[in-house]
Amino acid sequence: MKTEIARWLARDPDPKTRNELQQLIDTHNEAELAERFSGRLAFGTAGLRGIVGAGPNRMNHLVIRETATGLGQYLLATESDAAERGVVIGFDGRPDSKRFAHDTASVLTAQGIKVYMTTHVAPTPMVAFGVKHFGAAAGVVVTASHNPPAYNGFKVYWGNGAQIIPPHDSGIAEKIDLATRQELDLLDLELAKQQGLLYWLSESFYDTYRHALNQSALLSNHTQPESVSIAYTAMHGVGAHMAEALLADAGFTQVYSVAAQREPDGTFPTVNFPNPEEPGAMDMVIAEAKQHGATLACANDPDADRFAVAVRTEAGDYQMLTGDQVGVLLGHYLLTHAEPGQNLVGTTIVSSSLLKQVAKAQQANYFQTLTGFKWLTNVAMQRQSEDSRFLFAYEEALGYTVGSEVWDKDGLSALVAFAQLTAELASQGKTIWDQLESIYREHGLYLNAQRSIALQPGAPSVGEQLRAEPPASIAGRQVMITEDLKTSQRIHADGAVEPIDLPASDVLIYHLDDGSRVVVRPSGTEPKLKCYYEVVELIAHEDTLAHAQQRAADAMADLITHHQESLLG
Repeated sequence: MKTEIARWLARDPDPKTRNELQQLIDTHNEAELAERFSGRLAFGTAGLRGIVGAGPNRMNHLVIRETATGLGQYLLATESDAAERGVVIGFDGRPDSKRFAHDTASVLTAQGIKVYMTTHVAPTPMVAFGVKHFGAAAGVVVTASHNPPAYNGFKVYWGNGAQIIPPHDSGIAEKIDLATRQELDLLDLELAKQQGLLYWLSESFYDTYRHALNQSALLSNHTQPESVSIAYTAMHGVGAHMAEALLADAGFTQVYSVAAQREPDGTFPTVNFPNPEEPGAMDMVIAEAKQHGATLACANDPDADRFAVAVRTEAGDYQMLTGDQVGVLLGHYLLTHAEPGQNLVGTTIVSSSLLKQVAKAQQANYFQTLTGFKWLTNVAMQRQSEDSRFLFAYEEALGYTVGSEVWDKDGLSALVAFAQLTAELASQGKTIWDQLESIYREHGLYLNAQRSIALQPGAPSVGEQLRAEPPASIAGRQVMITEDLKTSQRIHADGAVEPIDLPASDVLIYHLDDGSRVVVRPSGTEPKLKCYYEVVELIAHEDTLAHAQQRAADAMADLITHHQESLLG
């Protein structure tokens, strides 16, 4: 390890992280040194993400330069015109993001690769849009999205505008590994500009993205937008300017931004955890909504690729919608408004099955993928045809993509679409709650929940135990179908077996006789088991929604309790 540390100190271009590392050496902090040098931040399908600091297991200038070198070398090796097509680079408002982005540009231009670089902070979906707009070979966003302040990340898009999937992730990782043992070339950005290798993306590019969304037929439903009032927060991220502009373009005149959270600030001073799903993260925007009596309290996460919303109730309070509820509402709305032939929708294996039922009722085409937006958009591109163009996809973790202007989740287009849906309902004297109840009454009330079980380090694989002794029933409900994504088989209770057309993954899905579903997915990075539950409660004509919700909640509690007991027993 001493050799590795000495080599690192010799290569690290940043005096700040060199000093940080030297202090750990001088104070003999062996545990911290071991943690930072025990491995390297793994480059995967989401790129890189980790805590900022010194060492190969942290985000810093040397790791960024090595990563960018590996990315550039992989692009040049696999795409014959990569240098000419170039790479689009953007960054969020975290303290190191701009410098990391400029490092990336210096490395890529030194390899002769053209770079399109945003002049200032940019929403992540805007970079994904830029890749397609410029016909670039790839895109990079320096962002840690909704992670805590100590983190940063390096997210990579391929030339199709979607997040990278195999084999590109492992191919880039191999090149990064080689780069850690090479001299790293850099080109001064002013020189890169003079040599025609660097193009600064100024306000006109931001306006191009804005114009593209405004021109989308799916975001052109201008039904009495002035009747809906919206409280909004960018959560100290990069979304406010574009979100406010798009809402104004769409005719929404009553928009109230949370001033204390409007400007980019990577220290996130008013939230413990800048993720709209976390308790307390929406408190300030809900307070803003109450102050104005707003219809909606909306949020983007700090890089504006996710969207969250709380809706005013009859009592005047605000209740958060789940990602599944927003996904189903948007899916239903878009399917009933899209032009003929634009009818391909999808979601992930752990999201609600309700979108499938809504699609079936609209005679639309539905697809399902592994978790992660990288799968949703790449599969959508493969599945769509002239007769069935892509319309919408979502995942339960607050990610939505509306149409194909952006081939990744986009919290800004989702914000506009949801506001337009709300306005149209209001013009009919209806609320979001009325619409949700209408969908539930037609298709059943689908309730979803997730629980994680901590396992002892080194504990036997739960997945393998379940495969060795497949459960015949769960919580008194018979297992009708077991989907084993590791073996790519769908096994029916009568013994019939069918192939599953999904990439292999250590996931087991149990479909029960009452329509319930249990998904078991071991974590790949820590001793933890993730369990996803779904129960379905039909609502009779004379039934009240409240009674159905209570039955569903009781059924969910029973399912979770008995299933977890069976795993831990």
